Amino acid sequence: MDTERMLVEVFSAGCPACTEAVKLVAELGRLRCDVRVLDMHLPDVAERAEALGVRSVPAIAVDGILSLIH
Repeated sequence: MDTERMLVEVFSAGCPACTEAVKLVAELGRLRCDVRVLDMHLPDVAERAEALGVRSVPAIAVDGILSLIH
């Protein structure tokens, strides 16, 4: 059994859509993922988001790869 955990970063501005995304990711990833919720109001988080290509929130990156949310 593979025990390596994925890193899931949720970029959030605290809006209702972001809150729902955080809840969903936390529920889906609770067993195999380390989930980090990142506040887009912080400069270092905004820099990380820009480096990944985030254009809107909520945004989710899995192991450093930006996932598209539709």
